[in-house]
Amino acid sequence: MTSASAPSFGVLIRESLKIGCLGFGGPAGQIALMHRIYVDERKWVGEDRFQHMLAFCMLLPGPEAQQLATYVGWKLRGWAGALIAGWLFVLPGAAVVLALSWLYVNYGDIPLVAAAFDGIKCAVVALVAEALVKVGKRALKTTAAVWIAFVAFVALMLGAPFPLVIAAAGMIGVLNPRPRASGGEGDTHSNPLDQSAMRPDSSSARGRAWVHALLWFVLWLTPPFLIALTLGTEHVLFQVALVFSILACVTFGGAYALLAYLTAEAAARGWLTPEQMIDGLGLAETTPGPLILVNEFVGFLAGWTSGGLALALSGAAIALWCTFAPSFVWIFAGAPYAERLERNPRAAGALAAITAAVLGVIAKLALFFAAHALFARQLTLGPAEIPDLASAQLWMVALALAAGMALIRFKANLLLVLAICAGAGLAAGLAGL
Repeated sequence: MTSASAPSFGVLIRESLKIGCLGFGGPAGQIALMHRIYVDERKWVGEDRFQHMLAFCMLLPGPEAQQLATYVGWKLRGWAGALIAGWLFVLPGAAVVLALSWLYVNYGDIPLVAAAFDGIKCAVVALVAEALVKVGKRALKTTAAVWIAFVAFVALMLGAPFPLVIAAAGMIGVLNPRPRASGGEGDTHSNPLDQSAMRPDSSSARGRAWVHALLWFVLWLTPPFLIALTLGTEHVLFQVALVFSILACVTFGGAYALLAYLTAEAAARGWLTPEQMIDGLGLAETTPGPLILVNEFVGFLAGWTSGGLALALSGAAIALWCTFAPSFVWIFAGAPYAERLERNPRAAGALAAITAAVLGVIAKLALFFAAHALFARQLTLGPAEIPDLASAQLWMVALALAAGMALIRFKANLLLVLAICAGAGLAAGLAGL
């Protein structure tokens, strides 16, 4: 196959499944894997084109890595390619998370297993700190960005709704446009595929894309609608569908941006505790696929708490559907206009402001997770919650600091850090700590 022809469905399925099975390391690792396969090995996409597509996906709510896979699949083989690349990016990891969720609810309270999860909690705190550092390097390039991040953090600590904080940041960015580099077209013209299949921007192509977007909008909302008709809007399955559908529309900045809001919602509804959310995040970190698969874990526990295994499986399925189905709506509706949007100063301003606000969201999440993972008690100061320093579990604090140093300073392998922390937790449990 030459670069001038789109891949066969068989080849696209094989490469998409490879990405889905090997996509460890969060969005950075998954995007790097896609770059190696799509750009370096298969040469289906040029370098500049890949960066343009990634920039567009970062403007969208939801998991940017899955949306990037969907976008590439759509460019290569239309709507069928989008479904292949988008769902195969998710399903291998989803199967693993489902199995781990079942093991967790059945065996997670065994003392030695619980001790291992204490160690994993330390790794999760370090992971959130690493995300804070990475986003900070990208986001805090101007004084305005620093102020947006700080105000977002304070607003969230004072109880402001997460969607409102993100929407306000986006509006500030729209009102303060910034120029965005066009990225040049030399790379695009160097690849014949980029000139033809990679440019379905005619009016007829846009019309077909909107038809597919409308279809997926209907498909996305059909299960929640049927649940509401048959079980009622107070049923746990409808509530799961509602929460994750809302998050799919407002979650900019990846999984870390939604976790504090999701944890508060899930705890308020009695689905799980903050400590269980940290455990679920640790499980999601050990699997391939997007970190946002933690939503499946939340849906599973919501169903399990409400009615056992059958409801847990249904909860996991509806959480998975309402998390990832909206991505196809955004890609089908927006990808034909991506070229224009990438060079739109107001869109660039919105992205910069939202990225800065996400830093404040992650800072609040880091404090929240550290308080619940490393300290036995929390203090309430008005609407804010901070750890009681006197209740620190010192061995866990030390382990979290060591894990953070390994990840941030020495760029240690994520799975290795998780395994070592789990082993340390097990050792602490055996020692009676």
